[in-house]
This record gives sequence, C-alpha cells and structure tokens, in this order.
Amino acid sequence: MSTDYWVPGEDRFEKARPKAARPAEVFKTTGSLKAGAEQIDYGYLPLAHTSGDIYVFFRTSNVLAVGDVASPVRDPALDYFTGGWIGGRVDAMDIILKLANDQTRIVPGFGPVMTRAEFKAERDMMEEVRARLWKQVREGEGPKEMLESGVLNKLPRTWKDPYKFLYDAARGLWAHHSKLDPNVV
Repeated sequence: MSTDYWVPGEDRFEKARPKAARPAEVFKTTGSLKAGAEQIDYGYLPLAHTSGDIYVFFRTSNVLAVGDVASPVRDPALDYFTGGWIGGRVDAMDIILKLANDQTRIVPGFGPVMTRAEFKAERDMMEEVRARLWKQVREGEGPKEMLESGVLNKLPRTWKDPYKFLYDAARGLWAHHSKLDPNVV
C-alpha cells in the first residue's frame, strides 16, 4: 500500500495510497478483543487470495467474515503477484473450517452468506482443482494446455474466465515451486 505496484491483468501501475489511507496497525498473527458483549477474534490467512488476507470472527454472534477467501459467485482470485496461490487458499480455508461450526454464518467479500457446509464444498472443490493443477504444472503444462485438457471439467462450478483463473493458478504454483515436488520437469 505504500509503494506503486504493477497490476499485470490490467497492464498498469497502481499508485501508492496516501499515508492517511494506509493501516495504522498491521499483524501476521491472531488476536482477540471485546466490543460490548461481542467477542471478536481475528487472524492472518497467509497467501490465500493475496499476501494480506485475514478473517474476523464475531464469536458471540457466530459470524465469520472471510473476504475473498470464499468465492461463492465470482471466479476465485489468486493474486500470484502478491503471493496468493491455490495452496495458500486451501490452507486458509482449512483454518476457517476449524473456526466454524454448523451454525456459523460465513460472509465472503462478495456474494451471499455461506453455511459451513457450503464453504466446505467450495474448499473441497478448490483442493480437487489444486491436485489437478499440481499434476499438470509438474508435467510442464501451461494454462492453455490445462484448459484444453479439461482440468476444470466435471466440477460443481463453472468459471466466467477459466483461462485467467488457470493462468493465475499456474503462476502461483510456479512461484511456490519448492512445494511441488523434487521431480518437477
């Protein structure tokens, strides 16, 4: 937020935010606070969508705000340029699932409130996509070959821009190549 940065998908630079528009406090951990009777827990979700994702859990109300870690109606966004990747997304979704119970209302950045079961279904689908992409990236395929091979077929959702999703997912996987396996081609 304090430096200009390149937005590859839009072929432009984004100007740094003015100092008054930047957070006064940052964290990469978990914490809690009280606001009246409400217990509020929060935590860092590393590399889920970007490098700065968090959750905010209004524990008393049993409402969990997760931002773009959940994408019930939009294509999942994986900002590989800032460190977001599909493996980080699945890991973050696992953290959310550990916090939630069957009565928890999960609030995405955009779209309808989700149940734990709906969120788990999205997480399981993302894990399936991650496993499929992992294999294809290890074999040296790019997003075009992945799309042509049907890597996103027979899943419980469709993508508005499957090529962009696969491009971002593949770039993120390559950025985290050390987690792929020693036999990457």
